[in-house]
Amino acid sequence: MKKVTVYSTTTCPYCVMLKRWLDEKGVEYTDYLVDKNPYAAQMMMQQSGQSGVPFTTIESEDGKVDGVIGFDRTLMSEALGI
Repeated sequence: MKKVTVYSTTTCPYCVMLKRWLDEKGVEYTDYLVDKNPYAAQMMMQQSGQSGVPFTTIESEDGKVDGVIGFDRTLMSEALGI
């Protein structure tokens, strides 16, 4: 099972679309609101090298981590294997 983490904000429409899409696909994820959580914002910046949201990390069982900036259905599907 892959560990999915979403970094989002309370005002981002693409974040809402991404989380709705994940919910529809039955993908469990942890959501960090970077506009309310400075530590999560710092972690996102370290991993992505930028401050845009949504940013999603998908960690495989072998420890490989894929990062997806924005809401890209194709990249997300490929990274999740769905």
